[in-house]
Amino acid sequence: MRADRLVSLVLLLRQHGRLSAATLARELEVSTRTVLRDIEALSAAGVPVYAERGRHGGFALLPGFRTELTGLNHDEALALLIAGSRRGAQAFGLGSALASAMLKVVDALPESYRDTAAGAAERLLIDPETDLLSRRLVAEEVPDAVVAEVRRAVLAGHRLRIHYAAVDQTPKWRTVDPIGLVTVRDQGYLLATRSGADRTYRLSRVLSAEELPEPAQRPDRVDLDRVWRQRSTQFRTGGDQVTVLVRVDPARREDLVGTALAVLAEELDSDGRLRLEVTFQDPRHAEWALWQLATNAEALAPQWLRNSLRDRAAAIATRYGASS
Repeated sequence: MRADRLVSLVLLLRQHGRLSAATLARELEVSTRTVLRDIEALSAAGVPVYAERGRHGGFALLPGFRTELTGLNHDEALALLIAGSRRGAQAFGLGSALASAMLKVVDALPESYRDTAAGAAERLLIDPETDLLSRRLVAEEVPDAVVAEVRRAVLAGHRLRIHYAAVDQTPKWRTVDPIGLVTVRDQGYLLATRSGADRTYRLSRVLSAEELPEPAQRPDRVDLDRVWRQRSTQFRTGGDQVTVLVRVDPARREDLVGTALAVLAEELDSDGRLRLEVTFQDPRHAEWALWQLATNAEALAPQWLRNSLRDRAAAIATRYGASS
């Protein structure tokens, strides 16, 4: 991968003019010592890179130097195909490939277009790290080596061994036939089959992975969007899900629906409130969702949920009603 890093170093210098070793190290995700070795390698290869000393010094290329290094490698091309979401590239272990590919794309633009493209990029922000309430959106961490091995097996159509830690279970090795990778709200999933049965694995729970040489048992073509919808439906109709009858203020309808698994029925009451029959994954999920809506919603059934919400409200009233 050093050759790709050298190309990225040259393109960074072409686009920014002069950069310090520390800045280059940060952009390339290597040490400053590695950057200095790469600069020496470029000089030895005839690339006219030189150092400027002083407070605002750094490394730069001789004016007018241009490369023909615009070809994309496999991972860079793949990264651009999913670059509609930078977080998607991160989830699949292609974040650095995307950064390198975008450098090459900008370098390949006619000179008159570069400033326009850079200015446009500064005015577009996709999936910031925090929302309007300053809640930090933290993506799940998956080791690069693991996601790279999973990705190779998916794209090559090979079987895959994964050491998987399911919830509340001892991690076990499983051999699966991978179908595809999906990222949803910064969480990556491997869609696969195991012994012919559908399986969905969360990438953050894959402790290690090994691509096997034998071909995966799977169709040659796949409609991944359709498969994901089917898996989602299976998930929603399984487990310990509960059905709840709720009256809710129309202004808070989306807040309720956004946390529920599905809306089974809906009608307008005579007082202007909405009456909805919704499903939740389990009792704890139902209680949490209704509690968030406070007096803007009322659980009509089942009775255990009404009792649970009443007891919680009474405990809060007791706590804050006591004299200090």
